[in-house]
Amino acid sequence: MWLFATYAFRLRSVRLLFIGDIVGEPGRRAIRQIVPRLRRQLGLDLVIANGENSAGGSGITVNTASEIFSGGVDVITSGDHVWDQREVTTLMENEPRFLRPLNYPPGTVGRGSTVVHFADRPPIAVINVQGRAFMAALENPFLCLEAEVTRLRETTPLIFVDVHAEATSEKIALARMVDGRVSAVVGTHTHVQTADEQIFPGGTAYLTDAGFTGPHESVLGRRIEPIIKRFLTNMPQRFDVASDRVKLQGVWMDLDASTGLAQSIQRISEPLPAEEA
Repeated sequence: MWLFATYAFRLRSVRLLFIGDIVGEPGRRAIRQIVPRLRRQLGLDLVIANGENSAGGSGITVNTASEIFSGGVDVITSGDHVWDQREVTTLMENEPRFLRPLNYPPGTVGRGSTVVHFADRPPIAVINVQGRAFMAALENPFLCLEAEVTRLRETTPLIFVDVHAEATSEKIALARMVDGRVSAVVGTHTHVQTADEQIFPGGTAYLTDAGFTGPHESVLGRRIEPIIKRFLTNMPQRFDVASDRVKLQGVWMDLDASTGLAQSIQRISEPLPAEEA
């Protein structure tokens, strides 16, 4: 009886995993090793990952994006480091599953949202938007997100939003603004997984920061010593990607397939097994 009830529940719901910022080769390795298993174990319908730091810890390339997609990720989002690799424009022009922040000026190459279609369930829209507090002054993310949510709700009630921002208040305010009109809002950029996962009164799932996927014996994925030296001396340093204690961090959630509203949300922090690290 319990098995039947669980199966019936899954027919009415969509299960989504969002993966926090992938940092360098260790982060890509975690994707390859862990995501296929999570897809099987959790019965995931869609996997989204922020990949803006996946190429050597800064930016993304055609090859690193291909590696992430082949590891089981369906959509890649980004943020303020999206332009760090010159060839990213080729990726933007040719890969509809790759997003840059929505709130760049009209005419900027690439796209800030996409809709993933399925044969047996409603489509899922994904939006990537960047904050402005302590970051580059892009178009107003509140106005841009409001307009894009309104547009996409004509197609589907299932809408996921990656808010790539520095300020916690900005992330929360954006999420509160669209509560009840999107399925989930999850923050990226600060690389520290927060413990405030919740479902707002209107039914939108929220987490301030998904954390990061990569080496956690580090300072936000970079080798520790150069970071400390930079703070001590204020002199330029080479911030290489670290290598140890690799984890995949993110959040998975169940969404009502008909209303688009969240039914559950749960953080994940999955270590790469020692023999694979």
